[in-house]
Amino acid sequence: MSSPARILELAERRVGSELRRGKYTLDALIGVGSMGAVYRATHRNGSHVAVKVMHSELVGDDGLHARFLREGFIVNQVNHPGLVKVLDDDVDDGGVTFLVMELLLGKTLEDEREALGGKMAPVQLLHIMREVLAVLVAVHAKGILHRDLKPENIFLTDSGGVKLLDLGVARMGMSKQTAMGETLGSPAYLSPEQAAGQLDQIDERSEVFSVGAILFALLTGRWVHDGETAAMRVVAAATKPARRIRTVWADAPVALANLVDVALRFNKSQRWASAEQMLRTLDGVLTMMIPKELQPGASQAPPAGASHPPPPSPDDTAVGWPSPWSAPRR
Repeated sequence: MSSPARILELAERRVGSELRRGKYTLDALIGVGSMGAVYRATHRNGSHVAVKVMHSELVGDDGLHARFLREGFIVNQVNHPGLVKVLDDDVDDGGVTFLVMELLLGKTLEDEREALGGKMAPVQLLHIMREVLAVLVAVHAKGILHRDLKPENIFLTDSGGVKLLDLGVARMGMSKQTAMGETLGSPAYLSPEQAAGQLDQIDERSEVFSVGAILFALLTGRWVHDGETAAMRVVAAATKPARRIRTVWADAPVALANLVDVALRFNKSQRWASAEQMLRTLDGVLTMMIPKELQPGASQAPPAGASHPPPPSPDDTAVGWPSPWSAPRR
């Protein structure tokens, strides 16, 4: 595989070119991933779409070709509004495979994080991650794992929606399909089993860990594990338990800290058992953090079956019980 700089250069060269003899014109480069580049494009009828073009150097590898097309299959299988619609797939006259997707307007969660200086307001972030967990519930119900959860793959639309991007590395059937020892995902958000390359151990609870790592990073402005390089963070993720969020944000609300800390437990059997369980618990945290007069249906009783975080551990009570509205120290 070429270097990232070379891949970007080749992707940029495609801008202005056409696919399928003028059916699609690639107007601008949106982003580049491990398997393909995404462009804003115009159909010959004038409609605007996003087109994901497989890297030309991967052409000829039947396994990667099938894996690239699998994203469209997965999206259609799940059929959830929090996933980007894949409208078509095709092969250009030059043999390059591409997917045609709905064109999103907005920005990624990573863009938002950077614009805000590295941290986000807790309630705002919880609302976003609530939508992500709802998508994961639907994805996991189909026996699919995303395997690369990170802020760059969470898109905030201009209309207020949240979309989970890049199912290109997703795995069907939760069975081992990749060579042992390969690490998939982004270093800062890897579960211990992913970081150790134990791909047969990856399951829903690994995704729960990644959601917890995103919450930790965007609430505190710090990674779960310190490290000067990505490789050092991968080693730490594989060998060291995650630190508790209140070690870097002392005033974190107890319920919120518990939500994150349980998701980040080293032993996956001690994490939230599923994205659904974490979602129910997150809803309970949001209910505690939003003033009653601002809650939808405030005069009504809480919905049946609403989950609440388990009681804090002795370590939590030792540092006190701050109000849910306690602000992080600046």
